[in-house]
Amino acid sequence: MIEVRWHARGGQGGFTAAKLLGLAASVFEDNYAQAFPSFGPERRGAPVLGFTRIDDKPIDDHSQVYERDHVVVLDETLMEVVNVTNGLKNGGILLINTEAAPESFKLEGNFKVVTLNATDIALKVLKAPITNTTMMGALAAVSGIVGIESVLNAIDAGMPENLREKNKKAVMIAYDAVRGVK
Repeated sequence: MIEVRWHARGGQGGFTAAKLLGLAASVFEDNYAQAFPSFGPERRGAPVLGFTRIDDKPIDDHSQVYERDHVVVLDETLMEVVNVTNGLKNGGILLINTEAAPESFKLEGNFKVVTLNATDIALKVLKAPITNTTMMGALAAVSGIVGIESVLNAIDAGMPENLREKNKKAVMIAYDAVRGVK
């Protein structure tokens, strides 16, 4: 089973990304998936969590995700208030939306740190600092847990029509950036 935890602030689309990843894995890649949120104070800007589980067999576990393969941080400022690496498995991936290089983060643990300035991509493409789909594209590139076509199909199936094309463009820019494609 692959487990992903999404760190975001209310209004940034962390749970939407968790759901879209689950949709990509289940509907478009014939896996089983769960996606669910965990909210603290329900207000815009408050830290929130989203979770995605993916497996090739039915998922019977409905508890919170305590050990995860990948952690995605949509807002770098959360690293100052939340231990985002808590429960990250050895060999896992920590994907951070930031301008900083991976080596600038002094974190303890045996995991790979990948950074992407998803805010810059989102502002250019979406005209808003909503980085959820951009980071989902980056996660697909760095982890391989779902294919890029499945991500694009999930956006078509799970987002309002007026948001699809811009979000798919942001996904592709992030996907190519993480893969080093120019």
